[in-house]
Formats: sequence, C-alpha cells, structure tokens
Amino acid sequence: MIHKLIEKIKKTGAPIVVGLDPMLGYIPEHITAAAYAEHGETLEGAAEAVWQYNKGIVDAVCDLVPAVKPQIAMYEQFGVEGLAAFEKTVRYCHEKGLLVIGDVKRGDIGSTSEAYAVGHLGKVRVGSRLCGGFNEDFVTVNPYLGSDGVKPFMKVCKEEKKGLFVLVKTSNPSSGEFQDQSVNGKPLYELVGEKVAAWGEELMGDTYSYVGAVVGATYPEMGKALRKVMPKAFILVPGYGAQGGKGADLVHFFNADGLGAIVNSSRGIIAAYKQEKYASYGSENYAEASRQAVLDMREDIQTALRR
Repeated sequence: MIHKLIEKIKKTGAPIVVGLDPMLGYIPEHITAAAYAEHGETLEGAAEAVWQYNKGIVDAVCDLVPAVKPQIAMYEQFGVEGLAAFEKTVRYCHEKGLLVIGDVKRGDIGSTSEAYAVGHLGKVRVGSRLCGGFNEDFVTVNPYLGSDGVKPFMKVCKEEKKGLFVLVKTSNPSSGEFQDQSVNGKPLYELVGEKVAAWGEELMGDTYSYVGAVVGATYPEMGKALRKVMPKAFILVPGYGAQGGKGADLVHFFNADGLGAIVNSSRGIIAAYKQEKYASYGSENYAEASRQAVLDMREDIQTALRR
C-alpha cells in the first residue's frame, strides 16, 4: 500500500491527506435539516448528516489528493450509527480512488491488539468465510505499550500489504510532558523514532517502509531530527493550518527525493467555508470551499519545497 500512496502523491503533486473529522458544528444547516427531517434529531439523523457532509467533500477533492484520514472518535460519538457512517465513508472513499488512513490510535497487547488490527486492516473468520471489517489502508497506532502492541499490526500489514503510522511526536501543546523527557541522554520521541526505523526494516517496500510515523508540523526542528532518524519511514504530519503549521515548516519532513511525508489538514479543509478567506463560497458551496483550500495548501507546500 505504501507504493500506491507514493504513486498517488506523484500523480497529484499533493502530499496531502484530508482529515475527515466531522463535528456537527461544521456541517451546514441545509444538510443537518434534511437529515433531521428524515430521521429526527437522533443519532441516526446525526450520522446521516455526517455521511452527506463527507460525501460532498470527497466528491469535491478526490481528484486532487491521494488520501483521506477519518478520525474514528468523531464517528464514535454517535454510537453504532456513527460507526456505520465511518464504514460507509471508508467504502465510498475507496470507490472514488482514495487511500484511507484510519486515525484510530489503537494501542494494546496480545489478542486485543490482534483484534484491533484485524478489525481495521485485515479479515476476521466467520465460520468458513473471511470477512473484512472497516478495511482501511493504513491506521495510526500508539506505541506506549511497546512491541507487544505494534507487532500484531505489523503481522496483519504483512499479510494484507497495508501500513501503519506510529505516534512519535504529536502536534498537541502538552505532548512534551512525556515525549520530550530525556531517557539515556535522548528525548523519548527520538528513541521511539529509532524503534519505528527498526520495525520498518522488518516490513520494507522498495524505498519506504510500511511502518511510518506521526510527527507534528508544530515541531519543525524535531521533525528535522526525526527525518534523519527514520530515513525510510513515511511521516504523517498533522498540525497544518488550524493548529498553526504552514508550508515553510514542512521542508525538513521530506527527503531529498521530495517524498517521505504526507501532510494532514482537517478542519482547515472540511470547514474552510467558515474561514474569512473562503466565506464568499457560503455554506451551500462548502465543498467548493474545501476544494479551494486543498488547492491553496498544495501551492503552499509546493512553493516551500521548491525553495
């Protein structure tokens, strides 16, 4: 799957992943009104609004980007109906030719980790049949429990030719409370990066590993250091746009070949119409505003990489 990601990045010229992280407050009123008219002000109605909102955005940007990243918590808040919308979104994105990074941040051990891996990336045996669950192409994984929590995902990735992004240095302000602590003379995030590089050697593609890393755009100097620690890992970079990251911050996340990183923007794209810059589109044309936000982000990143 890492080969497909690289091919799509080259084809689109956009090392961008759109975070499909819907909140009801982002969804235009005409969509929620229609969903509530059909299903009432219920979890089913909310999930229908989320699905219709996602569909509009996916239709508008699917030719511009290689991948999307739905954050499962935004769907889980609506219970079983929300998870159905998550699965429907994943399936629709695949139909539109997009790769899907499931932002699930799972981290456990043993049979629990195996079940997470199978549910999101693999197939579960049901009687005589093997059935796929959510069927994402990549997922995010929390490595806090060590190799016991990551190896079951690697096993499924090897079987299914899918990939992981392991949390190394996250974009949130308090990430340093643990991740920046010194261990044997190195910050913890660097030790995790070394482990990601080692895991990656066990699951290599042609030039990049199936085991990638999550490193926030809000910490560009740390990203520069981690790029050297993990030369063969693709880096998923959150924190662009709404969290303050910009194209100029991203240069060192990429390798000399212009590859090696994919940058996420969530509400900066999916709720673009709420920004002053794109307000002229209005809520009825929210998807067109999202498309323009992607085009602007692509230009920002490409300009930074050309310098």
